Amino acid sequence: MGELRFTTAGESHGPGLVAIVEGVPAGLELDRDRIDRDMARRQLGHGRGGRMKIERDAVEVRSGVRHGRTLGSPIAILVANRDYANWEERMNPWSVDAEVEESHLPRPGHADLAGLLKYGFTDVRNVLERASARETAARVAAGAVAKELLRAFGVSVVSHVLQIASVQAPAPDDLGPEDFDGVDDSPVRCLDKATEEAMVAEIDRLRKENESLGGVFEVRVFGLTPGLGSHVSWEERLDSRLAQAIVSIQAVKGVSVGEAWDVAGRPGSESHDEIFFSEERGWHRETNRAGGVEGGMTNGEPLVVKGAIKPISTLTKPLRSVDTETKEPAQAMRERTDSTVVPAAGVVAEAMVALVLARCYLEKFGGDHIDDSLAALRSYEERIGWRR
Repeated sequence: MGELRFTTAGESHGPGLVAIVEGVPAGLELDRDRIDRDMARRQLGHGRGGRMKIERDAVEVRSGVRHGRTLGSPIAILVANRDYANWEERMNPWSVDAEVEESHLPRPGHADLAGLLKYGFTDVRNVLERASARETAARVAAGAVAKELLRAFGVSVVSHVLQIASVQAPAPDDLGPEDFDGVDDSPVRCLDKATEEAMVAEIDRLRKENESLGGVFEVRVFGLTPGLGSHVSWEERLDSRLAQAIVSIQAVKGVSVGEAWDVAGRPGSESHDEIFFSEERGWHRETNRAGGVEGGMTNGEPLVVKGAIKPISTLTKPLRSVDTETKEPAQAMRERTDSTVVPAAGVVAEAMVALVLARCYLEKFGGDHIDDSLAALRSYEERIGWRR
């Protein structure tokens, strides 16, 4: 034990999506309602399309859990695609007695054309079905398990939306876990009410103009112990792991940890978090410009990670493209689509951050049973005199 791994399988309109999570210690209690609640949260947000009216995502655990507790063996989770009933002929794993029309109209900004060329397909659907962000349902399922593990370690993972299109929320104050209690009640998962209303209006305006919208989300993590990750090699540095995890989410084009782009324009004296010690608080900082990561490791302050997501590449008024068979100019394909997924992307990012951090905890504290992991954590925090 000591290394958490996960993988996903499945296509957007196939029979379902699967997540397999390996390395979770035995004895961890899972809350089915919390896991299903995360699945539902991924479907939230003003600007979602018709697919979300069809799917009612819930997890079906097929292995690795008995009577609500993990067994230490791989956890297999199935998320069924209800929409498969409408696609069974086109997406059946086996040959069908029908003529299935191919798609030859790649969308600018999507994986369609590059994947077609890479794998030698003639049908764009062989690429787009796996490239689709529908795959993130499996990631959220895996991430929900990781969140349960982090919860046992006293860690909470939350997110909110900072920007949709040109509408930006004011810079948040020093937020605590309690400030996120009602974030999912907002139709755009924004903590500022006035900005929320402006975001909704912007989505409505651009949707009428057949446009899609991108934006920025932020993930915050509270309760982390210092020393997760490492400075000794590039692949162990926590910020590099987080950057890969966030940018791996479909349509995400940028990531930052802490006040990255702001401190790039400041002098050093205004860019770092001075170190203090007191008998009451132990080691602590008065600022958190680093976003909780220094030298590739957590420093005990809240982790702050932002992601920038581009507008969705499927437009109700398609962009110009080329028919891959005839090589003639054509409009890109039309597919059922959302106007924006920024609120949902924050939930997916929570899952990815949780999976990275859960792996870091198990690398550092190991344990075949969750009690062993917790005992190792307590021993470590006692050694370093951690007060929180």
